[in-house]
Amino acid sequence: MSLRVIQFSTGNVGRHALRSIIRRPGLELVGVHANSPGKVGRDAAELCGLDTATGVVATDDVDALVALKADCVVYTSQAESRPDAALREITAFLAAGTNVVGTSLVWLIYPPHADAWLREPIEAACETGGTTMYVNGIDPGFSGDLLPLAALSLSERADEILVQEICDYGSYDDAEFTGASFGFGTTPDRVPPLFLPGVLASIWGGPVRLLADRLGVVVDELRERHEAWTATQTIDCTMMTVAPGEVAAVRFAVEGVVGGRAAIIMEHVNRLTSAAAPDWPTPPGGRPGVHRVVIKGVPGVEINTHVGDEYTDHNEAGVIATAAKAVNAIPAVCAAPPGLTHLSALPVAQVQGLMP
Repeated sequence: MSLRVIQFSTGNVGRHALRSIIRRPGLELVGVHANSPGKVGRDAAELCGLDTATGVVATDDVDALVALKADCVVYTSQAESRPDAALREITAFLAAGTNVVGTSLVWLIYPPHADAWLREPIEAACETGGTTMYVNGIDPGFSGDLLPLAALSLSERADEILVQEICDYGSYDDAEFTGASFGFGTTPDRVPPLFLPGVLASIWGGPVRLLADRLGVVVDELRERHEAWTATQTIDCTMMTVAPGEVAAVRFAVEGVVGGRAAIIMEHVNRLTSAAAPDWPTPPGGRPGVHRVVIKGVPGVEINTHVGDEYTDHNEAGVIATAAKAVNAIPAVCAAPPGLTHLSALPVAQVQGLMP
């Protein structure tokens, strides 16, 4: 019997998740949420670029979607800037008996790290509805949990774990959220939302603590660092146009301190075009992006992961991969015990991809 699924939002990530749900054997699309008046009433297939109508049209009526009592909702709506509204929507589904897989509310990548204001209402809703919630993506997510765990499985001893996303974001059409979060196109004296005290640790501290817990070590503190690089000439790319003197690259990290030293490090090097911040780390082989883990220890392990190819832009591929992380987890989450869960508690092989 197919699992009945709702797609919540049809934006950058949601449209890919929607397409995957429609095409996936074992899943039945029963509802679609859209905020935009221009999307409400349109068939799901039209919203994700498929030709054959599904008969399922988008609605902005959350109560009607909750009343469907689907097996799972894929929640990809941007939530970090509207956490209270997102929490109300998610807990309504959970309490009504619908499991949730999500790519937003990234504080929940590792629930034990999340603050009580977010964790406790969700746990209560899961208990009421006998449901499960799981949040993951490519980063935060895959690059900070599954990838280093794979590398650690090859390690006799790990002295330091470095996880990096190094990416040219120039082709990513998301200045409103991603660009603003990084501070791209602003002057370096302005502090973007991502670099306010505690924000980096709230997001990437979860993966740090997940790895520490798996290794049986105690994180003494989470340290944040960040720096910006300003353009020396005009940079014109899909994301935005950046004038000389404005921020065109950022480098930031969360460091898990163990025994007085930075032992588990989640670092980002994000730029607009390959010409930005030429002295900072770059992806290997001239690629535009990489998710990398480097284990210093015995024997020492490095894994470089690239998404995208000659047909798919790396930023578009990253969005597709984020959607896939959620959709692929649906069967495992629906079968899991009630509560907030995470990668370590689910089957590792969450592979449901289509073959030709």
